[in-house]
Amino acid sequence: MRMIKRKLIVAAVASLTAAGLTVPLATPAAAASLTEITNFGDNPGGMRMHIYLPDSRPARPAVVVAMHGCGGSGPGFHASSEFASLADRLGFVVIYPSAQQEAGFGKCFDTWSAAAKRRGGGSDPVSIVSMVTYAQRQHNGDPARVFATGSSSGGMMTNHMLAVYPDVFKAGAAFMGVPFNCFANAADFPPGRSKCTGGTMNRTPQQWGDAVRQAYPGYTGPRPRMQLWHGTADTLVPYSLLQEEIEQWTNVFGLSQTPTSTDTPQPNWNRGRYADGSGTVQVEAYSIQGAGHSLPSRGMAAQAIAFFGL
Repeated sequence: MRMIKRKLIVAAVASLTAAGLTVPLATPAAAASLTEITNFGDNPGGMRMHIYLPDSRPARPAVVVAMHGCGGSGPGFHASSEFASLADRLGFVVIYPSAQQEAGFGKCFDTWSAAAKRRGGGSDPVSIVSMVTYAQRQHNGDPARVFATGSSSGGMMTNHMLAVYPDVFKAGAAFMGVPFNCFANAADFPPGRSKCTGGTMNRTPQQWGDAVRQAYPGYTGPRPRMQLWHGTADTLVPYSLLQEEIEQWTNVFGLSQTPTSTDTPQPNWNRGRYADGSGTVQVEAYSIQGAGHSLPSRGMAAQAIAFFGL
């Protein structure tokens, strides 16, 4: 009986094939996954690169660089943040760099060295831009839609990349970061010995703005928009540094330090917006009431992506 059934099935398939009506076998849909790229270009920071490519994306996808905190890693930030799930919904590519610089309490992004503080100087910023260039070359990433975000050390590097490479990044979202050029050198970085994160850092808006302008002398093009986040109960990276970041970026844009609007998008999220004369919000700052050194929490990545216009 089995032999007869098998012959009938074979005969049926043969007749369908002859009639050109064979139905192709279904193949499982490919599942997006995190992939490490080992030869992505110039890498003076000796960094590791992972990339997340959503299954569904446009012909020229946006590129988001998402950076971990000290002691973390690219794969760790991929697993603990919401950027990959947002990429699945919205079709952008996510780059997850992994820092390799030892800074007293784990590997952190270099935001202190002289080389890292100028465009094309070397160290981690050059490595990160190489990753962006790789995504543009290999996956047709849109040069007009490149963004940076990160938590703690990654938030510091977000400020850093927008200052050093304003021609590469369109906008950034820094969680628990510090202003660009806050750290004097490597000795100033570790907690407990840092003037930057010691709780007394206070420069004028002009001084902060000048630091950004000196990172790429002669640059006259558009500046990336900046979104800033900080918890009011953060003691590791003091909440007072949020105001210093606001002063830096509003000065870069020639804006007042007084917000043009304020609101509370969610309970305990106090937002100040700083718009230019045309009404475009160039700087946006979130004070998260009662939050410690624990951002981004649920829903914050989506706010960052919305700020990017994705």
